[in-house]
Amino acid sequence: MEANTRSTGRLPAAFLTPGSSSFMDFLSEHSPELLPGNRHLPPVQGAIEAPHGTTIVAATFPGGVVLGGDRRATMGNIIAQRDIEKVFPADEYSAVGIAGTAGLAVEMVKLFQLELEHFEKVEGAQLSLEGKANRLSTMIRSNLGMALQGLAVVPLFAGWDVDRGKGRIFSYDVTGGRSEERGFAATGSGALFARGALKKLYREDLTEQQALTLIVQALYDAADDDSATGGPDMARRIYPIATAITEEGFRKLSEAEASEIARSIHERRLEEPDGPRAALL
Repeated sequence: MEANTRSTGRLPAAFLTPGSSSFMDFLSEHSPELLPGNRHLPPVQGAIEAPHGTTIVAATFPGGVVLGGDRRATMGNIIAQRDIEKVFPADEYSAVGIAGTAGLAVEMVKLFQLELEHFEKVEGAQLSLEGKANRLSTMIRSNLGMALQGLAVVPLFAGWDVDRGKGRIFSYDVTGGRSEERGFAATGSGALFARGALKKLYREDLTEQQALTLIVQALYDAADDDSATGGPDMARRIYPIATAITEEGFRKLSEAEASEIARSIHERRLEEPDGPRAALL
């Protein structure tokens, strides 16, 4: 598929050959060396130090689903980046939050975006949300060799199911195993603490604004107990990423909207450092 400077300007034969509507299948057949999973790492001694993204959370509400993440990337005990982007739109009605090796995760998201766009152009229709979740599972599984060497990618996938008319959340393990989560989910190093907060505060009748506040509360609790998760940085004006996906599509909160939620939570935490309390019964 290399460019031919002496050609007549026509596309290479590979692009004109009938085949699967999957871009990954196309790449596997014509240029398999370009797939991330086919790369071979040189022998190394000890653990590989690479920037890692940390905590991602999601929650459903009657009108859709919200997905958010903190902004910190770590490399061992060092803060590698304070304002990394961890939540990306996959297409109009879905999004991916990344945890794990940051560089590989971002590359996987870009390939996933291209996979969904390629399918839509070839088939003239979008994949179902279930189909998108399955495609992402295949991509994670193809990275298993890297994961076994310490370069794992464990995303959280969420979207609006057009067919069912509701928001849905899917979580994964390093082998590509996929699970649909009910109500809420968290992944990354601070997931244990974020999930505890979500479990106590989540309700099925949340509004979109309440759901957005909920995930920021959960990220705040994760940052409180997990050193790899970054909380709202008021001095540098760095706030968690928060997005909402509804029947109107994907929407990322502006910096002003995110800062308003983060600052209101921060002000309450000055009075109650442990955050809101759930009823005993």
